[in-house]
Amino acid sequence: MYTTSVGLFTILSYVIATLLIVKEIFGAKQHRISMQLAWLGAALHSAYTILNVQNHEGFNFSFFSTASLAGLVICVLLLVATLDKPVAKLGVLIFPVAAATLILDMSYPATPHLLINHNWQMSIHILTSILAFSLLNIAALQAILLAVQDQQLRHHHPKRFMLALPPLQAMESLLFQMIATGLLFLTASLVTGFFFVEDLFAQHLVHKTVLSILAWIIFSALLVGRIRYGWRGQSAIQWTLIGFTSLLLAYFGSKMVLELILKKV
Repeated sequence: MYTTSVGLFTILSYVIATLLIVKEIFGAKQHRISMQLAWLGAALHSAYTILNVQNHEGFNFSFFSTASLAGLVICVLLLVATLDKPVAKLGVLIFPVAAATLILDMSYPATPHLLINHNWQMSIHILTSILAFSLLNIAALQAILLAVQDQQLRHHHPKRFMLALPPLQAMESLLFQMIATGLLFLTASLVTGFFFVEDLFAQHLVHKTVLSILAWIIFSALLVGRIRYGWRGQSAIQWTLIGFTSLLLAYFGSKMVLELILKKV
């Protein structure tokens, strides 16, 4: 009951923070409380996750629990980024997603999927995987906004939301910073996977390994192209989205099929 109450207050904090950001976009007044509420939501989300860990005597790696954890990490990374970067408006997309993953986790409790032989090596692998996914998720959302912003500027009809975002050049620079940081954690995830996972190309892991390597190649090529050839604009946006799609399928594709469609643990 206590865990449920914490979850409900978390969702409420995210929703109100989102509504205040929308109000900021369509009005002249800035509401600092929107970020304060988002921080509160992230703190409560963390408390909810900790309570679940205590209830299950370990983290539940079921589909919705993992999605909820990823949503929490994405929120925290965005909030940390807002301390020195003009990315607060991305919260209008990220906070509702975090709330939605938490709602699904609360609504569809699944059989716990615990890691029995949990050790520090596997902890590093899991942590770097979640951080890589979360950072590249923010990069993908930013790429979508960048595409819309570029399209509207080309047609000379920028909407109020687009005008509230940082300039196109700043958005593009932030995008590549997110990709570079995400790639660093993805590299660490793959390296620790090769060293610490017993059989990375086992039947139930081969798709994740191949798609993760594909995502790594795409993001690496994108950064090299940016540095050596000045890649930007639509090319950067398209390859960012392709790379993140590969990573999304690697992390959640088979998990969704096995747990939600085939009903296999």
